[in-house]
Amino acid sequence: MGYDHHFRVWRGDDTGGELDDFSVEVNDGEVVLDIIHRLQATQAPDLAVRWNCKAGKCGSCSAEVNGKPRLMCMTRMSTFDKDEVVTVTPIRTFPVIRDLVTDVSYNYEKAREIPSFVPPADLAPGEYRMQQVDVERSQEFRKCIECFMCNNVCHVIRDHEENKEQFAGPRYLMRVAELDMHPLDQADRQHEAQEQHGLGMCNITKCCTEVCPEHIKITDNALIPMKERVVDRRYDPLVWLGNKILRRTPDRDRSSTTD
Repeated sequence: MGYDHHFRVWRGDDTGGELDDFSVEVNDGEVVLDIIHRLQATQAPDLAVRWNCKAGKCGSCSAEVNGKPRLMCMTRMSTFDKDEVVTVTPIRTFPVIRDLVTDVSYNYEKAREIPSFVPPADLAPGEYRMQQVDVERSQEFRKCIECFMCNNVCHVIRDHEENKEQFAGPRYLMRVAELDMHPLDQADRQHEAQEQHGLGMCNITKCCTEVCPEHIKITDNALIPMKERVVDRRYDPLVWLGNKILRRTPDRDRSSTTD
C-alpha cells in the first residue's frame, strides 16, 4: 500500500543551491533511488542524479541520506519512519556538478598515480605461481565497487581540501596495500605508500570501513598492516640491518666477479 513521504532534496550547481521540499509517493519494497526516479518523472524532470546498475554493484548512486553516505539503490524506504523527513544531498567531499551529481575525478587521478603490478623480470606470464593463502589474503579488496564513500568520509580530505594533492585516500591506499601483499609484485609499495600517497596522514579512525557497502575491512586488513610494515622497515633495527645487508650483497658479488 502506497503513502506520501516528505523528502528534502538538494538542488543546485557549483555556484550554490538549496534543499527543496517534495511530497513523493512511496510503495512497499522501494528504495531511495526508486523515489528519486519517481520525483524526476512527476515533479522535477531536470533533477540530475548518477546511477547505473540499481543492484549495489556499480557504486554510481552514492549520496548522503539523512547525513549518512549510502548507496541510494540499497537504502530501503522501510529504514525510515513514515513521518521522518528523508534528506538527500550529494556526497560532500567532491565538488558538485549539479544536484546530486558530483565530480569524482580526484579518485581517478589518484588511481593513475599508482603503478600497476610489476612482475619478476625472469618470469613469463604463464609461469606465475601463487599459494592459495596469498590469493585469499587480498581477495577481499577486489570486492570494491568504487562508490568512493570511503574517500568521502575520510576527514583527511573531507575537512582539508589542501590534503588532496598528497593523499590518495583509503580506497587507493587499499590498492597499494593489496599490491604490497602480492608475492610476485616487485615494486617498492611501502616507500610509495608513505612518500607519495600520504599513508602517514591516515589516523585509522575506521570511518572508511564503517560506510563500505561491501563490508571490506579497509582499516584492519589493509591500512593498519601497511602502516605496520612501513614502521618495521623504518624503525625496527633488525629489519633495517637486514635491508642494508641485502642492498650491499649485489655490490660485493660484482666486485668479487671483477677481481
